[in-house]
Amino acid sequence: MEVVRNGAAALSIEFLTQTPGAIGSGEGGIGPAIQGTLIVIGISSIIGVPIGVMSGIFLAEFGESRITKLVRFFNDVFMEFPSIVLGIFAFLVIVLLLGHFSIWAGAFALSLIMFPIVARTTEESLKLVPITYREAGTALGLKRWVITFRIVISAAKSGLVTGILLSVARIGGETAPLIMTILGSSQFFAGFNSPMDALPLRIWRLSLLPYDSAQLQGWGAALVLILIILVINIAVRYFVLGKSSNLIGSIIKQRNLKRV
Repeated sequence: MEVVRNGAAALSIEFLTQTPGAIGSGEGGIGPAIQGTLIVIGISSIIGVPIGVMSGIFLAEFGESRITKLVRFFNDVFMEFPSIVLGIFAFLVIVLLLGHFSIWAGAFALSLIMFPIVARTTEESLKLVPITYREAGTALGLKRWVITFRIVISAAKSGLVTGILLSVARIGGETAPLIMTILGSSQFFAGFNSPMDALPLRIWRLSLLPYDSAQLQGWGAALVLILIILVINIAVRYFVLGKSSNLIGSIIKQRNLKRV
């Protein structure tokens, strides 16, 4: 409530669309930070979600083996690492290698935070699907990958989406990895190999300034970040879960029609 009460006063069209003004002037906005946040979250999701989902499927569907135990161990290790450590790792691997800060480095660091969360929630969601679903698919003569991707995942879709949204919310507020990777900028997007601003970075920098106007803009940026995560949650749940259909029933129906 405090974020809403303090941040609402800063919101305006200029605040949401303009570049930052002179320090302490109270002018300008957070347009580049909003743009950078959406780009970094999008690229991180493209990298981290498929890896996390496939990892979770492997852990849930292929039982206990030395490989699954090893994969689960590394997932747990990455999940427990402080985010600043992953930021330093991305700095050493990408920023020093390429010789400059970039959006790629930031997305790589955030995807390392994202994929263990997606993998764990995917694994637990798939384990909650009753074994009878798999047995029904086997009885219909379906291949194992068809059972997994068209029946089990369909039944566990809600849990998978929740895990992905949790990971998006987690990386949306991360500041430390971005300091080491995308650095920050007061300009709009200039290329994937250039520094870029993001809302967590902008909030952090505004909070350090001893001006009331900067503090007000910081509250406004925090409110905008919360609203972005909220809109992403609502949109994904509407378009993915709101339009879900009974795939199990449709598969069984198709098989019965073929037999007839």
